[in-house]
Amino acid sequence: NMQAANANRMLNVTTSAQSKSTEKLSSGYRINRAADDAAGLTISEKMRKQIRGLDQASTNAQDGVSSVQTAEGALTEVHSMLQRMNELATQAANGTNSKDSDRQAIQDEIDQLTTEIDRVSETTKFNETYLLKGEAGTKTINMKAHDAGLKGTLTDNGDGTATFVMDSLKDGDSVSIGGKTYTIGSKKADVSAVVNAKITTAGDKFTVNGQEITVVANYTADKAADQKAGKYTLDDAKALVKDGATVKVGTDEYKVMTDKDNNGTDDTDASVISKDVAYGLASKELLAANQIGDTKGSAKIENAGTKADGSFKITTGQAEVANSLSFSLHVGADADMTNKIHVNIDAMDSASLGIKGLNVKDASGNAATYAVDAISDAISKVSSQRSSLGAVQNRLEHTINNLDNVVENTTTAESRIRDTDMAEEMVNYSKNNILAQAGQSMLAQANQSNQGVLSLLQ
Repeated sequence: NMQAANANRMLNVTTSAQSKSTEKLSSGYRINRAADDAAGLTISEKMRKQIRGLDQASTNAQDGVSSVQTAEGALTEVHSMLQRMNELATQAANGTNSKDSDRQAIQDEIDQLTTEIDRVSETTKFNETYLLKGEAGTKTINMKAHDAGLKGTLTDNGDGTATFVMDSLKDGDSVSIGGKTYTIGSKKADVSAVVNAKITTAGDKFTVNGQEITVVANYTADKAADQKAGKYTLDDAKALVKDGATVKVGTDEYKVMTDKDNNGTDDTDASVISKDVAYGLASKELLAANQIGDTKGSAKIENAGTKADGSFKITTGQAEVANSLSFSLHVGADADMTNKIHVNIDAMDSASLGIKGLNVKDASGNAATYAVDAISDAISKVSSQRSSLGAVQNRLEHTINNLDNVVENTTTAESRIRDTDMAEEMVNYSKNNILAQAGQSMLAQANQSNQGVLSLLQ
């Protein structure tokens, strides 16, 4: 019965094809086993690895955005507190405050704000990771150098030291130090030397205590009248240079100091001081300005010259703080290190910001004045950290967009390799259905054609 055998073989072929077609239609995949397309399966699995890795990388980046937003949001409030502290320090620096009660009330609020900044630093966390208090271990940071409001040039040496050079002081100059105005006094011998050098002949003029003095060769018959009119012989004119006198020669004015105890301060007017005393006062103010935030007691001021010349070496204050928090966001499907985005967040407590132990309640208001500079540095540091976090967040948003785009395109490519073409497969399925029905019919016909042989055997 070869006809039936042939029909049966072809029916088996059709049934097998129909089974594969049904499997493809029901699973949605063109490749259900390696035998369907060995090379296609390999390519598809590599693409699936990339797709799933990129999907997770996108999630990683989104988690990174969330953590950065959490840190930056907390620093927003730190900024607000620092701005309020700046207002308070400016208020405390005003001379109209009561020395006892007003500045104490201001100090109380500053203490509370400082404590709150520390609390925010200690408690801000994302997924149990503390974001603003750094990580294990400590490091020493240098405070920023300050010039105490003195006129001059401040140069940061970059090694924890700075150089401050005051504008040059000349006899008779006015200088503001620590909120007070001083006049640079002169020694009698120094002023006499200037007068001797510049006032030499009849007709020369200079001023003593506001009176113009004119040198004459000789007095008239009325010497007293001549002197009253400001006419003096050369020797008598030079003798007018006395302790306490104000002498003006040309455009240069000198205040002759009365300094019997030789301490560099005028005995009758404490606002008249020598240059050495002025530099000493400047050194004290520089030290006070640079001790703010110095928790290690390292701040000091040294004169950089061989004598007091207005050039000072500043060793800045230091604080021991926690190491910066550092973590990496893996934003790729491969192990390549370029797929890591590094995030660094400095500790943001009061010590790290340079405002720990901030004091504004001294009697003069100078401490509050210098505190304004320290708070300004803290605001700048928080601004820098927030800017860094904002830059990372913007980068991550672009990263997420790129990852999602790559996932979409790779998924499309993988679908072309692995997924069933439903329209084409339905055509094959319908064809195989027809062939199966025809094969069954032909097999029946072939079996029927041999019934005559069976009748002969009967």
